[in-house]
Amino acid sequence: MKDFLSKNFSKLTILESVSFCLKKIKTDYCEKFVFSNLKKKICEAKNYLEYEKNSKNRLKKLLKLFYSVWKFREIDGKYNLSDVLLLDNVLKTYRGTAISLGIILLYVAKKLNISLNPIIFPTQIILKSYFSDKKKILINPFNGEILENRILDLWLKGNISSTVYLNENYLKSSKSKDVLKKFLNILKSSLMEERKIELALKVSNVLLKISPNDPYERRDRGLIYSQLECYQIAIEDLSYFVYKCPEDPIVDIIKLKIQSIKHNIYTLH
Repeated sequence: MKDFLSKNFSKLTILESVSFCLKKIKTDYCEKFVFSNLKKKICEAKNYLEYEKNSKNRLKKLLKLFYSVWKFREIDGKYNLSDVLLLDNVLKTYRGTAISLGIILLYVAKKLNISLNPIIFPTQIILKSYFSDKKKILINPFNGEILENRILDLWLKGNISSTVYLNENYLKSSKSKDVLKKFLNILKSSLMEERKIELALKVSNVLLKISPNDPYERRDRGLIYSQLECYQIAIEDLSYFVYKCPEDPIVDIIKLKIQSIKHNIYTLH
């Protein structure tokens, strides 16, 4: 992963950054298919929007093309979450999550010079567009629907607390690097749940290339190493977290985990 040192993610689109990372994680990830497929879609979109000059109408037509013509939508039924995160799979099946569909839509919009920005909302990623009248449109990337403030307020109350209210702090545009990290953390969690531990470790190592020595990433990697029975490295990572975040609410649990691992090492020897 030496090329991470020379990679300037700030100069890449979110999709390009995600695709670069996925190549490091899955040997069978087909980046060539992703970009050849998107190149064709962007050409189709340019023709579809050719005579539309109004910026708001261009966005609405893009959403119609993306969700009604191309038929991108959320997955239903039984599935592995990781399958609807991997961009090559999403472009083959047209099924995805809010974040994978959002990343693809953001890429297409950027190539068409349509204003669209990501927001890491507490419940999921949403998209935001501003127009000349300074009014903003908030979009649900699951289905392309316009989100009213009252819906977002209900999401907050239902997922955080009944005393939480929507305010502008929740609607600030997120940095590309933060969206990339959010994507990778969701992928890491899904792989852990699917018991694909070695792949989850690869994701964790990629995250630590992006944010070296982040104590929370070190904690997560330590927990993954413990599942792989790489006990000494696990202790190093978990101890780093305890040292850096002594006030974290979970630190006592991590200390118990370290003691449990040490007991396992003692038992094995």
